[in-house]
Amino acid sequence: MRTRASERGPREGRGGKLRLALATALVCAVSVGAVVLGSPGVAHADPTPPRNPAPGPSSPPSPGPSRDLEGVHREVETLYRKAEAATDAYNAASEQQRLQEKSIAEIAGQVRTAQERLDRLRGQAGALARAQYRNGGLPPHTELFFSGAPDTFLNGVTLARKGEQATHDLLAALTATRAELDGYAKAADERWKTLAGDRRKKEDAKKEIEAKLEAAKKLEAQLEEKERERLRQLEEEWARQAQASWLATDAAKGLAGRGSAATGDAGRAVDFATAQLGKNYVWGAEGPDTFDCSGLTLKAWAAAGHAIPRTSQEQWRQLPKVDVKDMRPGDLVIYFSDASHVGMYVGGGSIVHAPRPGRQVTVAGAGSMPILGVVRP
Repeated sequence: MRTRASERGPREGRGGKLRLALATALVCAVSVGAVVLGSPGVAHADPTPPRNPAPGPSSPPSPGPSRDLEGVHREVETLYRKAEAATDAYNAASEQQRLQEKSIAEIAGQVRTAQERLDRLRGQAGALARAQYRNGGLPPHTELFFSGAPDTFLNGVTLARKGEQATHDLLAALTATRAELDGYAKAADERWKTLAGDRRKKEDAKKEIEAKLEAAKKLEAQLEEKERERLRQLEEEWARQAQASWLATDAAKGLAGRGSAATGDAGRAVDFATAQLGKNYVWGAEGPDTFDCSGLTLKAWAAAGHAIPRTSQEQWRQLPKVDVKDMRPGDLVIYFSDASHVGMYVGGGSIVHAPRPGRQVTVAGAGSMPILGVVRP
């Protein structure tokens, strides 16, 4: 596992790698130019890459097969997006499974307590029955009627009433405890059924993930080495164009010039995230050597002492939302309409994220993908 930035030296040393990446991303974005897509104030980039990028100093060469490569790019990205969405479903099912298992364990503890109480009450009932047997099975009032001394009779009436009340309370407690045990048994049965459903959802999501990843891998494997390199260049070019267009929107104006200073807990989260640069994406991974997108943000904020939801969808649903124009380093940028991707804003209009299988944790333009919104842990 790589040494965290906070362990490598003063803050200036920690930020060198990040500042270089941010500066490179910003220069590339500015060199492309600002082409505004849609109306002013739109907070996200156009998710559809240009079919024929205009040639220029920053554009890669355009060989004849570029149109086919664009089709491959769209298909591969669609497969990876679906796999990422399924990863969220897998992680959510895993969390539900954990909660159901915890609930079943709690019910088991309640059953043990109720069973011990029932055993104790049964013992008391047994002792009462044995006492009546020793007295010939006569009710207390009958025994008092045959007593020879009036004082004994009068004093015994009160004791008999107390005994009857105790017997009544004992029987009521036995009945209630039996009902309580029946309720626990029913609750446990329902929890087991839910747990089985969560496990099926988890397995189904895993199968879908594996199928989508395998399909994308096969599709990319059909490309020759020079085509794969060309496709990578095209992806980078489309991302730069999308970032430049986003920076020109009202929502993003001024973000690139604010720098990347982060302090306190947010600073520690950013330090952790940037220390993972270059590590491979692996679906469902939470480190220390590999990450998926939400696994990276989860561990980054955990390093800062904050627990956040595991998946990008739950991060979007549960964490406080902030306007794009107000976002600051440490905030989480949620992408795509299904909230299937997340990156950590590090300032200067950029994010650190784990992109997809076959890629590494990297710095990218915050507007290089369609933004759903921003949340703050």
